[in-house]
Amino acid sequence: MKLAMTYSYLKSDLQVIEQGLEETIHAKHPILNDASTQLLKAGGKRLRPIFVLLAGHFGDYNLSHLKSVAVSLELIHMASLVHDDVIDDAKLRRGEPTVKEKWDNRTAMYTGDYIFARSLEYLSNLNNPRAHQILAKTMIDLTVGEIEQIKDKYNYDQHLRHYLRRIKRKTALLISSSCQLGAIAANVPIEQERQLKQFGYYIGMSYQIIDDILDFTSSSKQLGKPSGSDLIQGNITLPTLIAMKDKAFYNEIVEVFSHQTIHQGQIDPLIEYIRNSDAIEKSFQISNRYLNKACKSLETLPDIKAKKTFEEITNYIGKRKA
Repeated sequence: MKLAMTYSYLKSDLQVIEQGLEETIHAKHPILNDASTQLLKAGGKRLRPIFVLLAGHFGDYNLSHLKSVAVSLELIHMASLVHDDVIDDAKLRRGEPTVKEKWDNRTAMYTGDYIFARSLEYLSNLNNPRAHQILAKTMIDLTVGEIEQIKDKYNYDQHLRHYLRRIKRKTALLISSSCQLGAIAANVPIEQERQLKQFGYYIGMSYQIIDDILDFTSSSKQLGKPSGSDLIQGNITLPTLIAMKDKAFYNEIVEVFSHQTIHQGQIDPLIEYIRNSDAIEKSFQISNRYLNKACKSLETLPDIKAKKTFEEITNYIGKRKA
C-alpha cells in the first residue's frame, strides 16, 4: 500500500494546509518569493502536517487551529532544509536544483531565515502560550543539532550516542512536536498528549535512520541526489558507524576524510563495502527497535481511525524504499 492511501481521508484538509503554505511563503521581493516557491513546489511527504492532523483526531478536531500548527511546523522543516543545503554544499534535493545552487549561498540563507520568520508569525494565529514555548524549544534543539552536525563533519572518532543525539535534534524532535502540538491544538488529554509526543519521537528516530540507510542502498534517481551524499559531505551516519568496526574499513575512512575534499570516485568503493557488509542489516535492526517502541506508545490510545493510520504509517516507514 502506498503511504498516501493510509491517510486519504485527510486529503481535503491537507489541501487546505497546502494552500496555507503557498499563501504564507508569498513575498513581495521577487527573489525571496521565487526561491521560497521553488522549495515548496519541490514537494515532500508533508509528514509533519499529517501527524498534526492525526493527533488532532484524538481531541476536539478544529482545522483552523490545527492548520496554524501544521503550516508553521512544515515551514520550519522547509527552512532547515534550505540551511542544510548550504552547509552541505548540496546541488540537488528531490531531483531539483537547491536554492543555493539556483541562486547562491546568501540568497539561500536569507530565504531560510524568511521562512523561519513566517513560520513564527503564522503560529501566532494559535492563542496558546504553551504551544509557542514548545515550538521555540524545538527550534533551539534543531539549531543545536545542525551545529553538532557541522562540528562532526569529517570526524571519524564518533560513537553511537553522538549519532543518536544528533538525529534526535535534527529530525525526531520536530516530528515529536508535530504530534504534541497537534494534540495541544485539539485539547487532547495530557496523558494522551504525552503518548503522542513519545510516538512521534520514536517514529522520527526510525525515519532518520532509514533515510541514512537509503543513502547507501537506493539509486541516485530514487534519492533525487547522488548516492552516498552523506559520506561525500563528511557526515558519519549509522551504517558507516557500524561498518567502521572493521579496522580496514575504518582506516579507509580515516584516509579519505583526511583530505576534507571528497569525490564520488573515492566514495564508490566505500558505498559498495557498506552495501555488502552487515552494517545495513544492523542499522535496520536499530530502526526496528524504535518502530516497536512507537507501536507500544499507541497501545492504550483510543481505538479510532487515526490510531490505525499511525500504525499503518509505522509499518510503511519500516519498509520504505525512498
